[in-house]
Amino acid sequence: MMDYISILDFGSQYTQLIARRIRELNVYAEIIPFNKLPNLDDPKCKGVILSGSPFSVTGDRPLEADLKTIVDKKPLLGICYGAQYLTHYFNGKVSSSEKREYGAANLIVEKQAHLFDGIGNQSDVWMSHSDHIESLPEEFEIIASTKSIPIAAFSSKKAAFNNPVFGVQFHPEVTHTPEGKKILENFVIGVCKAENNWTSESFIDTTVSELQQQIGDQEVIIGLSGGVDSTVAAVLLQKAIGENLKCIFVNNGLLRKNEFEEVVESYAGLNLNVFPVDATDAFLDELEGVTDPEEKRKIIGRVFIEVFDAQAKVHNGAKFLAQGTIYPDVIESASVIGPSMTIKSHHNVGGLPEKLNLKIVEPLRMLFKDEVRRVGTALGIKSSLIGRHPFPGPGLSIRLLGPISRDRLHLLKEADHIFISHLRKSGYYDKVWQAGAILLPVKSVGVMGDERTYEYTIALRAVSSTDGMTAKWSELPYDLLGTISNDIINHVKGINRVVYDISTKPPSTIEWE
Repeated sequence: MMDYISILDFGSQYTQLIARRIRELNVYAEIIPFNKLPNLDDPKCKGVILSGSPFSVTGDRPLEADLKTIVDKKPLLGICYGAQYLTHYFNGKVSSSEKREYGAANLIVEKQAHLFDGIGNQSDVWMSHSDHIESLPEEFEIIASTKSIPIAAFSSKKAAFNNPVFGVQFHPEVTHTPEGKKILENFVIGVCKAENNWTSESFIDTTVSELQQQIGDQEVIIGLSGGVDSTVAAVLLQKAIGENLKCIFVNNGLLRKNEFEEVVESYAGLNLNVFPVDATDAFLDELEGVTDPEEKRKIIGRVFIEVFDAQAKVHNGAKFLAQGTIYPDVIESASVIGPSMTIKSHHNVGGLPEKLNLKIVEPLRMLFKDEVRRVGTALGIKSSLIGRHPFPGPGLSIRLLGPISRDRLHLLKEADHIFISHLRKSGYYDKVWQAGAILLPVKSVGVMGDERTYEYTIALRAVSSTDGMTAKWSELPYDLLGTISNDIINHVKGINRVVYDISTKPPSTIEWE
């Protein structure tokens, strides 16, 4: 195990960014709930960070953690709410205000105190808070301020605790704090003395060794989707256990045009035991006429379990089920304050482990999506697979708004194929995070030649993102959009109108359902 930093999550929208920035320093970072202490006796745990939070330390039910135990054993950095809670915990004064400070501010560094080593006397930072620190506990001293905040950053006085303690009222993890990464580096590497040797290659070596110890000479089955996560997971497993890995690739009829055949062909050079299964009719028969997106997901999940169960019986020597779960899935399944509100059912199929009575193995559960891609590249997986856009688990069923039918699905596949083909030819496929067409349950009047038409509308969606947690609509050239629109309308009989989705996430989601 490499050196690592533990981040206590108090529910901030930026918590994942803290982990990402630390990992960019080639130091592993883990996120755990605020009320669960890391293993502070582990010499590889080099320090602890307290995240921000939408809650207030002055509220009726502030989120609390055992800071005394932490500072006795590890260096500690509190960010925003974390800094306020540090102040509150050690008997300083924090007050609430109806006025929220949100946006850019100019930080005036008054004392380096290691945290600001290599940072100028003034630096731009990003604020996002409503509570204010009025006075520090006697164990701390001010190290930075802004024009409107006397206490923008503080540190523990010499010998106040067994380890150095810092708090900042701003967010060093966001790009709006230009020198934020340097501040985090000063804490993680300078103060905590963490070794920055966590790389794709070291992850592969460590993971392969762990998989070999976990699995031994037993067999593993994995459901391939053609996507990046399951592909990289399969290649990692193949590197660890070789022929004992069995890969099942199910065609649910909801893949893109020609995708099943293309993906099977692309797997040919990866030395994977791939067993393709065409279950198109099994899925589409069950989905015929279904409109509700949650019902679509549940039907797909149920039928997938039935199909996968039948295939697993063919490989009944398997003792493990491998899944391409990645870190955002893990984090989002552990809500800070209890069960999260369901926005939409998770794309991983529930019920398989119980149904098949198999142990779970998840080789990518500690990686973000971009890290998965880097690991895939280091494993030698070709760019056509690594660079594939994310694709929803329920496939085109949730891009086919309204009732599912084979005829409407055909229209969507054809329109989507034209859209993606033009993105590839123009070079824009690799410039966007995810793209696809959505068939709306809306018809409109059109004119083709001398004839009146009354046909469906297609919405095109292309977004830019790093990890899918937030996304901005991609600014595709007007002439490219015009060409795509003309080709769809001219070549897909049944569609006479094309629109482009220019909404961001949040408040919208990337998928429409």
